[in-house]
Amino acid sequence: MSELIPYEHIENKIFLMRGKKVMLSLHLAELYGVEHKVLMQSVKRNLNRFPEDFMFALNNKEFTILKSQIVTSSWGGHRKPPHAFTEQGVAMLSSVLRSDRAVQVNIQIMRAFVKIRELLLSHQDLLKKVEEMEKKYDKQFLVVFEAIKKLMTPIESKPKGKIGFTADDNH
Repeated sequence: MSELIPYEHIENKIFLMRGKKVMLSLHLAELYGVEHKVLMQSVKRNLNRFPEDFMFALNNKEFTILKSQIVTSSWGGHRKPPHAFTEQGVAMLSSVLRSDRAVQVNIQIMRAFVKIRELLLSHQDLLKKVEEMEKKYDKQFLVVFEAIKKLMTPIESKPKGKIGFTADDNH
């Protein structure tokens, strides 16, 4: 069976929030081919299946940061912050949304989470190897090892400033 949704398309919709890898309800609705409100109605009818470690509502600050990082057109005019679903929450969605497409999309999403986990583990293995090499070799390579560590350190996402020109009132 060919992939319903390419891995890269799913990977771009996985964010790190509150120390967890999550997907937003807006993106999940798009992937499942349902309206956002339909997805959230199904979740609300089954709230007991979605504890806080499976799903949480974004606060206004998180929502503002995300809006600044994602092209505004993808928000589709939503005013309220979306919900974030952890890997377990996404898995639970398959029991709430019962269409064939939902099942197939869920399989692809689970594969994407696994692939990301594998990449993170290999990253940790590489860091360990660099630290072992650092102990072996003399101090002349210290600068090289520090540069490698900096390249491997994840960059915290910060809100980006506005791009473009602004009118200056003080002409």
